[in-house]
Order: sequence, then structure tokens, then C-alpha cells
Amino acid sequence: MNCRRITASLFLGLAVAGCTSVETATREAPLEAPAISPEQVSFDVKEIRVSVPKTLKVSEANRYYPGGDIVWREDPIGDRHAQVKAIVEAGLQEGVDNMGAGQVPVILDVQVTRFHALTEKARYTTGGVHAIQFHMLLRDAKTGQPIGEPEHVKADFRGLGGRKAIDAENRGITQKYRITKQLAYVIQKELTSDEGYVAQDLGLFGALNQL
Repeated sequence: MNCRRITASLFLGLAVAGCTSVETATREAPLEAPAISPEQVSFDVKEIRVSVPKTLKVSEANRYYPGGDIVWREDPIGDRHAQVKAIVEAGLQEGVDNMGAGQVPVILDVQVTRFHALTEKARYTTGGVHAIQFHMLLRDAKTGQPIGEPEHVKADFRGLGGRKAIDAENRGITQKYRITKQLAYVIQKELTSDEGYVAQDLGLFGALNQL
């Protein structure tokens, strides 16, 4: 088990083999980061449970920065909460699959708190920030008891705009694709790095997405 998690796990009576050295998280991590080797992994995620509360407000306004907690446009108009849940589940599952099996079987509970992709207006002009944020908690897969404290994770990253966005789409690199890859990378860092995922500094766009 990585050093950041050992103390909490020992209080729950989980036996571990010891700490392993891991790569330090960086602020500009690539979206297509290579899978972290199984030797570094301590957790064996048996189940991922994602919730997207109905209290999160959906905005369909086509403005540079619409209000609301959920802004999503690449799927047809419908149940945005369900669409976001599917995207987050896919991203987290990809990240977990890339890690391989670890020593401690766990359940990963995630509650989405913000899912701001780009509106059409922002996507094809200025670009912006994908503000993808959630609470996460690990539980012992056998007892259901929490391992450590809940964490708030900011997986925000820059969204493409204008010609870059169009060129990316022509290559099949959609917002959904990039968000899925980002979530996969972030959950790997959260589960294997001493520091967890280090949120990027996104300047003014990033600050606006916290409002």
C-alpha cells in the first residue's frame, strides 16, 4: 500500500507489505499517460459506485460560461445526470483497469459535485476549462468500512477551442474522449501516488469555473 494510505488502513486492521516508491504527480500530466505498473498498485478495486445527485443543476444555455453544475452537450438532449454518470464510470473504470490487481480489495465510492464541459459557443471560439470534480471514498470490500477520509478531487483541465477543437474532433478526439482519459489518469494518481492527483493551475478560466 502506498505510504499516504498506510496509517488509515492499519487502524482498520488491513495487513500490508510496505511502501513502494512512486512517481511524483505533476501539474501538466499528459492525457494519454502510460498505465502505471502493477508493482506500484496496492488497491484492488472490486466495484466502482458513482452517484450524480439530482440536486446538481443542469444548464443548457449556450453561453461562454453558463450557470449550473452540469454542462454537457455531446450527447443528445436528455437525462444529463445519467449521461454524466456513464462518462465518469467509464473514465474511472479505464483507470482502474490500467492499474491491475493490488493487495487490498476495495470499493470506490464517487459522488460528482461538478461536471462543466464546454458549450457550443465556447467550444468553437475561445475554448475554456473542463471542470470535473468529485468526492471519493475507499471502502474495505469485505466489511464496507471506510479506508481513510473522504477526498475532494479536482480533475479540471483545459478544453480545446476554435480550430484546435475542430481538428481534434476530425481525429475522433472529442470532449468525451478527453474527459474519459483525464479521469482515468486522475484516479490512477489518486490510488497510487503519495500525493494523489495535484490539480492543475488553470489561471483565470480555472478561477471562473469555481464560481
